Amino acid sequence: MTRVLRTFTLLCLLLPQLVNATGQPASDHEDLRLLLKQAIDGADSFKDRFDAEVWLLDMSNRLKPIVKDDKKRLQLLKQIHFEATRVDLPPELVLAVIEVESRFDPFAISSAGALGLMQVMPFWLKEIGRPEDNLFDIHTNLRMGCTILRYYMDKSKGNLTHALARYNGSLYSHRYTSKVFRALDRRWRCIDC
Repeated sequence: MTRVLRTFTLLCLLLPQLVNATGQPASDHEDLRLLLKQAIDGADSFKDRFDAEVWLLDMSNRLKPIVKDDKKRLQLLKQIHFEATRVDLPPELVLAVIEVESRFDPFAISSAGALGLMQVMPFWLKEIGRPEDNLFDIHTNLRMGCTILRYYMDKSKGNLTHALARYNGSLYSHRYTSKVFRALDRRWRCIDC
C-alpha cells in the first residue's frame, strides 16, 4: 500500500474519533491523542512510525468495546504486538486467541486452572524453573503464551489449526480453533497487516 493511501486510511480512521458534532476537536479525545502519540513514539516492534500509528489506532478502535480505558488498551496493544512479533506470530492472531481465551481479562482463571490473558497453565512456571513468576502479570503471560503458541506452530509445521488445538489442549476437536478463526475474521483481521 502506498504511503499516500496509508495516510488517507489513517485520516479516515482518525477524524471521526477526533471531531465532535460541531466540527471542533473533541476535548475528551485530547488524552487519547496524547496516549496514542506516546504509544507510537515508544513502539519499537514496528517497521516504522507510520505502521505503528495505523496499527495501534486501528486495533485500539476494535478493542475499545472490550477494554474501555485508553491508556490500558494502548499499553496492552503495544505489548501484544511486541511479544507476537518477537516470536514471528501475527499480532492479530494473538488478539483473537486472547479474545477467545480470556476476553482480555488479565485475571481470568479457567476451570482447568489456566491463568491470565492467554490462559497459560501454571505448571509451565515450574517446568522452566521460574515458579515465582506471576501469570497474572501481563508481560509474563504474553511472553509465555506467545512463546508456547510459536512452539506449537513449529511443532505443527505451520498448520495453524493443529497449533491452536495443541495450545488449547484440544487436539482432536475443532471447536476451539473455530472460535479463534471466527474472532480473527470478525474483529481482528486487517487488510494491510
